Amino acid sequence: MTETQEQYKARILGYVGARDPMHMLAVAPVTIERLLEGASDETLSRTPAPGKWSVREILAHLADDELVGAYRIRMILSAPGTDIQAFDQDVWAATGRYASRDAATSLALFRMLRETNLALLRQLSPEEWDRFGMHAERGRESVRDVARYFAGHDVNHIRQIEAIVIER
Repeated sequence: MTETQEQYKARILGYVGARDPMHMLAVAPVTIERLLEGASDETLSRTPAPGKWSVREILAHLADDELVGAYRIRMILSAPGTDIQAFDQDVWAATGRYASRDAATSLALFRMLRETNLALLRQLSPEEWDRFGMHAERGRESVRDVARYFAGHDVNHIRQIEAIVIER
């Protein structure tokens, strides 16, 4: 059974709960790096089931998603109320050749983009945290909402990576 957009959002935000999303965002790249220590190319390329992503594909997705998030945050800050376009992650995975992307390069890109986004977020005023855009699927999203969503999104993919790596 496929989750609805509302169910998915609730699950992702549930991973954050009362925890500090900024801390979660900061530790995610380090957590992933630790999980991947000593992982073979075979492990990085293994899919847990048909139609599911490998670690290599998850890392490429995290890098692309962080890039999209960087753009969305900056658009919200510069043009409050702006429309936020959704994207089909499976189409991006196919057109972005996620299955053949270098895992270390994707992880380095994710880390660099995350550090850049965190540097911006740490400098925001309370008013800027409340600025929002209108996401095509999820509706009104403030910068604060985007940060919480990304923190939960990280947990979701870290759990997937853990499950694949444990099967080494």
